[in-house]
Amino acid sequence: MTSVTSEFNPLGKVSAYKDQYDPSLLFPIERNESWQAQGLDRSAVAFYGEDIWNGYEISWLNERGKPLVCMAEFRIPASSRFLIESKSFKLYLNSFNQSRFADAETVRRLMVQDLSAAAGAPVTVVLHALDVQFPQPPAARCIDELDIEVQAYQPDAGLLKLAEGQFDGWLCSHLLKSNCPVTGQPDWGSLYIYYRGQALDEATLLAYVISLRQHQDFHEQCAERTFHDIWQRCQPEALTVYARYVRRGGLDINPFRSSDQQAQAENFRTSRQ
Repeated sequence: MTSVTSEFNPLGKVSAYKDQYDPSLLFPIERNESWQAQGLDRSAVAFYGEDIWNGYEISWLNERGKPLVCMAEFRIPASSRFLIESKSFKLYLNSFNQSRFADAETVRRLMVQDLSAAAGAPVTVVLHALDVQFPQPPAARCIDELDIEVQAYQPDAGLLKLAEGQFDGWLCSHLLKSNCPVTGQPDWGSLYIYYRGQALDEATLLAYVISLRQHQDFHEQCAERTFHDIWQRCQPEALTVYARYVRRGGLDINPFRSSDQQAQAENFRTSRQ
C-alpha cells in the first residue's frame, strides 16, 4: 500500500525534470487511505463514476525528431483501488517530451498501459487535436449570490438542511476551494450537483461548499466526501456530484460521482479551466 507520507511520494519535494519516457514516475495512492485517516468508511455510501483528467501539455518527438503536441483526456474509474498523485502524473507526462515514438497511437497505448497499471483498473485515454471543442456545462442554478453568514471552514455535514417542496435539477457553486493534503497549496474549482428529491436548502448547501475551504484532501476525496454527506444527510432519490477543478501544471482533475450507475460524465470545461 502506498501512502501520502511514503518516502517515495514526490509531493512537496524538489523533483528532477525527466524528459525521457519513464512510467516509474507514476505514484499511486490507496483511495481508502484518506477516508481511514478521517475515521470514515468509503464503502458506507454506494456511488459510481470516474476521475476525468485533461492534459493540456502533451508532447513527444516523431521518429525524425520533430515535436508533436496535443491535448489528452484520461478517465480513471472511481472503483479503481488507487488514485494517481497529480505531481507524479505531470512528471510522467513530461517524460514523453524528448522521447521518440512511431506515431500517436503508440503514445496512447503506452499511456493506457502505464496508467491502468498504476490505478489498478482499466484507464481510457483519448488524444485530442488542439482545436477540440469542449461541451458546455449543464444548465445549473448558481447559488453563489445567496447572502449567508459563514463560520465553518472545515467539512460539516450538519450544515445541510432540507427545504419544503421537491427539486429536480442542477445546482452549482464556483466557491469550491480545498487544499493539497501535503503542500497546503489551494485547489480552486466549481461544484456541479444534480439533485432529485425533497429540496435542499440552498443557503445551507452553499455554507457546506464553503466549509471545504480549509479542508486538506485530494480532489477525488473532496468530491466523494460531498456526495457522502449530502446522501446521508438529505437522502435524495438521485444525486450526482461533479467537481471541475482549475488546472495546475497543465492538468485539471474532475471527479464525477453519481448514484446512477448509468450516468455519463460530459467532459465540459468552465471558463477558469
